[in-house]
Amino acid sequence: MKEKIYLIPGLMTDHRLWHKIKPHLDEYELVHTPIPKSDNFDEIIEHIDTQIPCEKINLLGFSLGGYIASYYAIKNPSKVQRLFLVGSTPSATEQKDLSRRQEKLESAKQSHFSPLSLEKARELLEQKENHELATTMVDMFNDLGHKNFVPQLSSTLNRVDLMEPLINLDMPIKFFYSRQDRLLNHTSLQNLQEKDHDIELIARNGSSHNIPLEVPLHLSQEIKEWMH
Repeated sequence: MKEKIYLIPGLMTDHRLWHKIKPHLDEYELVHTPIPKSDNFDEIIEHIDTQIPCEKINLLGFSLGGYIASYYAIKNPSKVQRLFLVGSTPSATEQKDLSRRQEKLESAKQSHFSPLSLEKARELLEQKENHELATTMVDMFNDLGHKNFVPQLSSTLNRVDLMEPLINLDMPIKFFYSRQDRLLNHTSLQNLQEKDHDIELIARNGSSHNIPLEVPLHLSQEIKEWMH
């Protein structure tokens, strides 16, 4: 029987986020674990817990999913064997982003949902000319649509800093991120580097936030090392 890795996606991403890493990780069973439709993290992890067996699991989260995975591990340390955050920090949303997100949320609540365009998707990519990746991002975002966008964006306004309790967890924890990722909370990472901790920090040169799609081979190699 293959060892399982539970995967939590990020904001407005779904099972398609993982399709580039699957061919490199066929020795494991990758279990996609969608983000429930709630903006309350206690409710989110309670729902996720119903999908998770009693034995300790390997838990990986991307972006918003990394925060959720951290929250789950802190609340249920006896159920998590190891934790991996991709393009993510277990921190509160930075002050500079709050007002912009609040405006987007209020607009979305008024049913003014703006689909993701190919042009905007390309802006979010390191590989800006990669039409296939841009199309995948557009399809995920627009298929998930308004009904997922509102609670997911709303949840980002409810984030609190989890770094201290995360540092105190007794399990292997790994972060993998891009040094020039403009969507990442680099202040949080700088603060972490000044603390005494056992978290493994792996930084790659580049601006990719969507690491599972853009850097699948490197990510897969880091996952294999984390699993051993």
